[in-house]
Amino acid sequence: MKNTIKLCLMLIITNTVSAVFAERDELSHEQLRSVSPILSQPSMNVFRRFSAEPESMYTFYGKILGFKQLTTFKLGGSIGMAWFQVGDAQLKLTGVVPNRKYYHGEVSEATGVRLLTFFFPDQDALVKRFQVEGLPAPVFKPIAGSNQSSTLVQDPDGQWVELVTIPDAPASTYERIEIGLVVSDIEKSRKFYREFVGLEELPPIEDPIFHAKKYLFRHGATLISLRSFGDGLPADTGSGGIQYVVSDVKAVEELAKARKVTIDQPLSTLGGYSLQTIWLDDPDGITNYFAQVAARSK
Repeated sequence: MKNTIKLCLMLIITNTVSAVFAERDELSHEQLRSVSPILSQPSMNVFRRFSAEPESMYTFYGKILGFKQLTTFKLGGSIGMAWFQVGDAQLKLTGVVPNRKYYHGEVSEATGVRLLTFFFPDQDALVKRFQVEGLPAPVFKPIAGSNQSSTLVQDPDGQWVELVTIPDAPASTYERIEIGLVVSDIEKSRKFYREFVGLEELPPIEDPIFHAKKYLFRHGATLISLRSFGDGLPADTGSGGIQYVVSDVKAVEELAKARKVTIDQPLSTLGGYSLQTIWLDDPDGITNYFAQVAARSK
């Protein structure tokens, strides 16, 4: 438990050390139209839960995809939590937890965090890293009307990852993460991420890979994409979630109650660490986790 507390604290400090000590007035839900004004990290983080052998996951995201592994904490037994830096954001890998639903299968077969998309400058170098680790070389296909190519692969836990290569792009292009959600009701999900979280909604685009319209929401270098393949799909509420760092988590709680957003884990404080968190569910039960360090009491 002590290591878990330290992990949570260090996670927040790593991303927000300059923001959390800034002077901010606490905001109530009456003053907030969305969470957006109190987002204090210029990106969103994403976490993945897995049951595969941990080192195989760390090799995939670290050695093969090339993301910097910041640290790994043991949480009991052989399972730990590993952080990987992707620009201003972090990818967090940890073991599965009870009381959540998991569904692997194809991207389109369930709702939830079903796809992570990453961007790279050098296709040949990326393919070579797969081969060095003894994995099949991914086969990239050109994206019509662009200089980009893409491929779909599965990580060691069987979760889907899209790799997009874009040569000669600005460095910031390769620091992006796109978090792909499959949802049951596009309009309900659009309303949640636009009006409650307050993300910038971009024009929808046609997705040539999944043959579905994709709705994009942006915060800094991180994108959330929404796709729907009809209602009645099983829900994967455990494999992944989204994390936001905020300056006033109490205001998130008040806004959630006012908007009748489902609270999965209520506002709580970790004693001695001034760390407050609240876990909310989007309309499909996908975790939206808000955290604040150095929170002030009213």
